[in-house]
Amino acid sequence: MNIALGHDDIQIIIHLISALTAGGIIGLERSFHGRPAGFRTHALVCLASSLLMLVTMYQSRWIPGIALETIRTDPTRMAQGIMTGIGFLGAGVIFKEGLSVRGLTTAASIWITAAIGILMGIGFYMPAILATALTLATLSIFRWIEARMPAHFYAHHFVRFARNEVMPEPQFKAFLAEHGFTLANMSQRLTDDGLFYEYRMVIRTHNTQNLSKIAVTLRQMPSVRAFGISPTGD
Repeated sequence: MNIALGHDDIQIIIHLISALTAGGIIGLERSFHGRPAGFRTHALVCLASSLLMLVTMYQSRWIPGIALETIRTDPTRMAQGIMTGIGFLGAGVIFKEGLSVRGLTTAASIWITAAIGILMGIGFYMPAILATALTLATLSIFRWIEARMPAHFYAHHFVRFARNEVMPEPQFKAFLAEHGFTLANMSQRLTDDGLFYEYRMVIRTHNTQNLSKIAVTLRQMPSVRAFGISPTGD
């Protein structure tokens, strides 16, 4: 059976392949950095967005015999629905680890991938290609620039002592300073019916290697019953 492809069919194929390629390229960058939403997720998001926009672009193909003036789907409403739905998908890759929130950059990349898919679906290839390039630049080149800029590195930190073995606060602050940290804020609390005493804080440093160094020191202190260090990040 021979299937003859018309001009519209070829255009639809170009729309979908372009969207799949753009989403896949962005997804490869996310997969390379081990993010939960990677190559396949971004490719499918971009493809689905393009496919749904094609529904509004080729209304005469799926409602034949009816004048377009009778039934007309507003493309902007379809785009709005896509972006709203993708927002829920993006929320799924944002997760909380201790006091740190991660996945915000990946959620943003999914959202803009959907926007690129919409542009591919309606045939705005130039802004779609430019947006793909700018997205890759933001995710990769900006990461390289950010890593080389002087900056503070923040982490959420807690240390638990037995109630009768608590390190005094001035001594604990001096301990942090010796390991290259300064305090952004600090709180204290009793836990487990008063059996343990905890310092909870946000600490900052200029060198991420200090995180490993202080962890080694805390691990060797018999008075420390538990501790946690959760670097903030995307």
